Amino acid sequence: MDNLHKEETLGKAYDSKLMARLLHYAKPYWKWLTLCVFLLIIISVVDLTQPYIVKIAIDDYINVYEKPIYVYNQNPQAKNTISFDNKYFLKEKDLQGDTNFNNVVQLVQYENNIYLVEGKQLLKDQNYRIIEDDKDFLLMVNNETLPARQLSKDEVKAFRQTDVSSLINLSILYFIIISVGFGLNFVQVFLLNYTGNKIVYEIRDQLFNHLQNMSLSFFDKNPVGRLVTRVTNDTETLYEMYTSVLVNLFKDVFLLIGIVLIMLRLNVKLALISLLVLPLVLIAASIFRIKIREAYREVRVKLASINSFLNENFTGMKTIHIFKREKQQFSNFDESNKELLKANEREILVFAIFRPSMEVLRSLGISIIIWYGGGQVLRQTIEFGVLFAFINYIKLFFQPINDLTEKYNILQSAMASSERIFALLDKKSDIVDASSPITPRTFNGEIEFKNVWFAYKDDEWVLKDISFKINPGESIAFVGATGAGKSSIINLISRFYDIQKGEILIDGVNVKNIPLNELRSKIGIVLQDVFMFSGTIKDNIVLNNQQISDEQVQEIAKYVNVHSFIENLPNQYDEVVMERGANLSTGQRQLLAFARALVFDPTILILDEATSNIDTETESLIQDAIVKLIKGRTSIAIAHRLSTIQNCDKIIVLHKGELREMGSHQELLQLEGIYYKLYQLQYKESFSI
Repeated sequence: MDNLHKEETLGKAYDSKLMARLLHYAKPYWKWLTLCVFLLIIISVVDLTQPYIVKIAIDDYINVYEKPIYVYNQNPQAKNTISFDNKYFLKEKDLQGDTNFNNVVQLVQYENNIYLVEGKQLLKDQNYRIIEDDKDFLLMVNNETLPARQLSKDEVKAFRQTDVSSLINLSILYFIIISVGFGLNFVQVFLLNYTGNKIVYEIRDQLFNHLQNMSLSFFDKNPVGRLVTRVTNDTETLYEMYTSVLVNLFKDVFLLIGIVLIMLRLNVKLALISLLVLPLVLIAASIFRIKIREAYREVRVKLASINSFLNENFTGMKTIHIFKREKQQFSNFDESNKELLKANEREILVFAIFRPSMEVLRSLGISIIIWYGGGQVLRQTIEFGVLFAFINYIKLFFQPINDLTEKYNILQSAMASSERIFALLDKKSDIVDASSPITPRTFNGEIEFKNVWFAYKDDEWVLKDISFKINPGESIAFVGATGAGKSSIINLISRFYDIQKGEILIDGVNVKNIPLNELRSKIGIVLQDVFMFSGTIKDNIVLNNQQISDEQVQEIAKYVNVHSFIENLPNQYDEVVMERGANLSTGQRQLLAFARALVFDPTILILDEATSNIDTETESLIQDAIVKLIKGRTSIAIAHRLSTIQNCDKIIVLHKGELREMGSHQELLQLEGIYYKLYQLQYKESFSI
């Protein structure tokens, strides 16, 4: 069974061979992708730096109370030296091993007042109080008194001037880092999406070009809606993989590694305690991966089903209206739509459980940090800024975890889409050029069938041992009941299908040895059901061949008697044609099809029941043109209306895939065989009318 006929099931969530092929498309853009990865590393550093800067601001410049400050009578020439009251002060972090200080003081905040307390005894986590003694202040702690000095607001401002300036500098640095992060994010997102679009553009181009070269038998077996899904939806899924997974995955990994390293550097014990929830996260992620895969598979199956249903219904809408099947078709669609809804609800349910569970685990991690870290802050083991940084980092830690679950879903979808796309790309056309093609010097239009057997499926023969010869310039007609094999012969001449037995020769050369482009460029075909493309009248005649001039188009249009109709249109040859030519009548479409076929000056002209749906007036216009057009060309006509082929040089009668009669109109009438009966039947019908 063809891969495209299988259900939209998923294989492994990750396939190394498929990924290797996907990376092959990204290889030409490796410089841009490498730059994106490099930018993401810097962006990750920017994200990791922000909580650390806040930690420095809190511990070093905001929360300075009850910490030792060393007093110097002479300037120690150290960084962040505080000059106050003719003395010099250094915080412990700025001491840098210099122990030649004269005294130790601490800043104490007590009852909304700030005091400068002398003494080496650490006051953190101590019960103390400040009393006033004859206009002096004393700090009492553990039955010991320490001299204290109340600072005015101006003195506090002067004493903490270096803290204020450092906080301003940190604020500026924080703003610069955020601005740099914004700029780098903009460049990275733009480059990544530009590159992703270029990659998918090439895949889509390759896929469309490959599909154009597939044989008609391929399109007989594969629904159009499914092929459209491959070129549009599946390639768009690959775009998400290239942009969201391939490069951004590095950022998530860098963030996780960076967060763990920074937390270990700040406090190993607190970091290990913070990561106690990690096993629970891994278990939840594993369960989510299994459940979401099942849910996603079901959604894809239901979505594929509804896409096929929609394509069939929109294509056959006219039939639905004719037989008044709107309610029944709506009922069927509603049932498929409900199944898709239920599948989506199951997928949403998995996310609805997983996301809150991650939030619960994150909150649990934060609770553990507050419980343990808060106690350590009270015991003066760690500083408050460290605890603040840990809370921020644990919040940041769960962001890439959530992103990774999203990326897993995208990766799984991309693997499924790439498998379907590569299945198409790996599908070889049944009709290919010969390894050593032969191009005839000139095309005279001689066609010969030698014992041709052909079947669309296995041994269900449509043509059985067909042999005939058409000389250059002859006009030949095929007649027979529906299913006799007339259209199949037309398809075989243009090599839309290959025969199973026998030979088809054009100018003595087997069609399998003639290059397809060369063969089909010499054959013009006008079908009964004319397909019109969206565009202009001219576009539908020249089919994007810019080498055909406007003069040539108009000359051919006059030749097939379609020029007068075009001239009456508001925009004439630039008149817009709606989808499938909905704004044109059947006769107008077939006249344009004549112009389309003849503008390429074919050696062989094929009319596949081209006048069967045309009114008498339009048919007379076409018949008038045909007389001139077939002159000097080999022409083949298929027609149910025998009145249109009576002047053909030769008429071939087919019956159930076999060639039963062959000769001119008069010769076949004299045989009184199948052709005679068909003629008599149509004559009686015409007479009765």
